[in-house]
Amino acid sequence: MANGADGTGVADGADSAGVTDLRERFGGCAAMVTGAARGIGAATARRLAAEGARVLVTDVDEAAARETAAGIEGAEAVRCDVSDQASVDAAVAHAVRVFGRLDVLVNNALGPVTPDEALFEDEPEEVWTVQQDVTFLGAVRCARAALPHLAAGGRGAIVTIGSVNAEADFGNHAYSAAKAGLASLTRTLAGDAARRGVRVNQVNPGTIATRAWAGREKDLAALGDRVYPLGRVGTPEDIAAAVAFLASKDASWITGTVLRVDGGLLAVNRHFAEVLGEE
Repeated sequence: MANGADGTGVADGADSAGVTDLRERFGGCAAMVTGAARGIGAATARRLAAEGARVLVTDVDEAAARETAAGIEGAEAVRCDVSDQASVDAAVAHAVRVFGRLDVLVNNALGPVTPDEALFEDEPEEVWTVQQDVTFLGAVRCARAALPHLAAGGRGAIVTIGSVNAEADFGNHAYSAAKAGLASLTRTLAGDAARRGVRVNQVNPGTIATRAWAGREKDLAALGDRVYPLGRVGTPEDIAAAVAFLASKDASWITGTVLRVDGGLLAVNRHFAEVLGEE
């Protein structure tokens, strides 16, 4: 039968009801989170640690990474520039040296996002280059460095932070293209890593209230009220919860998946319904 020979479908590590104790999902495991000084990365580091993981907080801003790690029990922090393979290799080596293993890699680092030019042809090539080098190739570099260790632990998982920009037009051409590349990488890497026991998945967030929106709280409220079916924009903790699920044994039969965590944004066309309602 499709759900297992005994018909239970209970995943390894779950209790008799099929639900894992969240305080123990990552007991004995080690995780590395990139771009983890603030926002989604910091929330993810806190969530994984709360569920039992020892976490390496990495960021190009070392001081901010250390500040975040200081508030997380058992966490370590190092500077990591994902545009530099040597820096990535050193961060992974640090995790393995300090924790003795590496079980989870969360690719969250991204390049600076700048407003689009009025005309596509006026977009500077440097904008595209930095997005490809940091947002896309940064994840490639981290996966290359981490995979041998993830495979050695027997329960390895990679979770990459994408964006709904990879699936629809919300502006930011270069950023959106890099995030779309990550979705393709997630699928192809999942096939390659599966034979080594490593799962690879991605979370595509909608609008998340981070410091990038500082001073634009009215815009966030308007988006939640008028655009998002669930009536609000997301929080970093919303994304961290999804990452923790995909990295855990509760998702032991999930790989190559891109999970939208977007408050229903792409599933429901509120403007279409509103126009019809006006007739």
